[in-house]
Amino acid sequence: MRVHIVDPSAYTPPYDHALCQALADAGVQVELYTSHFPHGLVAEPHGYVRHERFYRLAADISDPRARRAVKLAEHVPDMLGYRRLAQAADVVHFQWLPVQYLDGALLPTNRSAPGARRPLVLTAHDILPREPRPAQRAAQRRLYERFDAVIVHSRDGRERLTRELGVDANRVHVIPHGAFVHLADTSASGSAGDSGAAPRAPGFAEGSGASPPATDAPVVLFFGLLRPYKGLDLLLEAWRGVEGAELWIAGAPRMDVSALDVDQPGVRLIPRFIPDGDLPTYFRRADLVVLPYREIDQSGVLATALAFGKPMLLSDVGGFPEVAATGAARTFPAGDAAALRDALRELLGERAELTAMTAAARAAVAGPYAWGAIARQTIAVYEGLLAR
Repeated sequence: MRVHIVDPSAYTPPYDHALCQALADAGVQVELYTSHFPHGLVAEPHGYVRHERFYRLAADISDPRARRAVKLAEHVPDMLGYRRLAQAADVVHFQWLPVQYLDGALLPTNRSAPGARRPLVLTAHDILPREPRPAQRAAQRRLYERFDAVIVHSRDGRERLTRELGVDANRVHVIPHGAFVHLADTSASGSAGDSGAAPRAPGFAEGSGASPPATDAPVVLFFGLLRPYKGLDLLLEAWRGVEGAELWIAGAPRMDVSALDVDQPGVRLIPRFIPDGDLPTYFRRADLVVLPYREIDQSGVLATALAFGKPMLLSDVGGFPEVAATGAARTFPAGDAAALRDALRELLGERAELTAMTAAARAAVAGPYAWGAIARQTIAVYEGLLAR
């Protein structure tokens, strides 16, 4: 079986790599079509081929605004160019489509030239766009209708697609978001794909050289891009009254952080993109990872915390309660700062519970969130579509 995994904007390189490698390990012929990731190293392909065929002019532009403008100019010709390449695939599996208004018209057909089926599959990492631009949600709804199957990461996500958007339940498949174990493996390395550039330096064993703060106190970690829906303001409100620990907020801002109450005892803000080479030093030092999101289906930060065996404190939104049911996390009512404060105090004072959550996280990584199991479920979706 020949499968194309397509992530034009390289929104989720860790997920793309983990899925492609798991499918390849299961005997699938896999090619990843994506673009240059401008923020750091990406994992070296093993068993599959990565093509950086999207936005090649934008890859050399350092200014974010200028790069975005060039990407928009390249988007239509690059999508049309990929549509020709898709003729070689048995299944085309998109991870993200960045321009919902246009992409429904730019997708490959689900029929090859001789008339055989070429199923189109979409992983709905976000059920609907968060912080959407005008009409973006409606465009996303129309886009779902172009796919033979939609994969979601939680039962809650499936319910939202079928109830709120009217997507046919027979086309929606729940497959968990696997743990990013390769990010916890510092022997992994990076490469440059088939772009013709020289291979990149070794990846996850070497970071930028920037180290997290030194402390002997317990560390609560809030990690990832800083966006309004992630509830950082709620976490900082809850942190008032938490003593004897430090809160590390590590990630590049995608919002105005000037009004946030970061100037309180124990709070350390590291407002920069943390490359994968530096990521292990943050997660290994953390005693607890907190995700107080206001909305979500599943999270790459959660998948990373699982891989490192870290206890988690999660809001009760989306698929988070499904992860908490494994014992690897505790939930609190979303938006409730007092409940979050109480849970932080309790968990920081209960070392035995944190230890039990670590054991549960490791069991989850070896069980339902293992990529081998996820590959088998994904292949079953492909085979079911091809058999129709």
